[in-house]
Amino acid sequence: MRYQVLGDSDTPIVEFRMNAGESLMIERGSMAYMYGIDLQGKLNSHGGLLGAIGRSIAGGESMFITQANATMDDAVLGIAPAVPGQISKLSVGQRQYRLNTGAFLACAPSVTYNIVAQKLSRAIFGGTGGLFVMETSGSGDILINSFGSLITLDVTPDKPLVIDNDHVVAWDAGLDYKIEIASGMFGFTTGEGLVNRFMGSGQVIIQTRNIRSLAGELSKYISSGN
Repeated sequence: MRYQVLGDSDTPIVEFRMNAGESLMIERGSMAYMYGIDLQGKLNSHGGLLGAIGRSIAGGESMFITQANATMDDAVLGIAPAVPGQISKLSVGQRQYRLNTGAFLACAPSVTYNIVAQKLSRAIFGGTGGLFVMETSGSGDILINSFGSLITLDVTPDKPLVIDNDHVVAWDAGLDYKIEIASGMFGFTTGEGLVNRFMGSGQVIIQTRNIRSLAGELSKYISSGN
């Protein structure tokens, strides 16, 4: 993928340059501007209708993804994330990733974005992802976005890492993890809710801001109409 990130670090746009016959996959609704590009809606699983429906029901995301096809040389496509924050590239191949809801922005056609089933306990307690999460396969580049900045944290066998569920963006597919209540009765004693406990060897990418917390703060200033 040939691209550059334009704008400031808080509200960037990604601009791709493509030649005739080239394509890439982008998050549905992310197109900001284009010329020489044809957009086609595709099922969001690369694995068939049932998988896409399962993703939609379980994770709350659209069951569709968009394929951008260049119809001429030096075609241009600009895409923008739904929330303000950082955009980062992950190299997929030797290392594969699992992505939390809303993290995916774009990927090369050589990368696939597949549904994998979670353990039932994770599905019940998970605030995002439900019965399924998304896992990469193939090789190439994938772009992810965050609410706020992206930070990479290391997990080692002797140092399991506990992260608030709404701060998790992506993690190494080989890591084991549990979704659990932070403390007390649903975290009421500490103000925390669900957390992910990661174990093994690998990395977790987190976002510095929590959109659920922001929504809670904003709701104090929004009239209910009563």
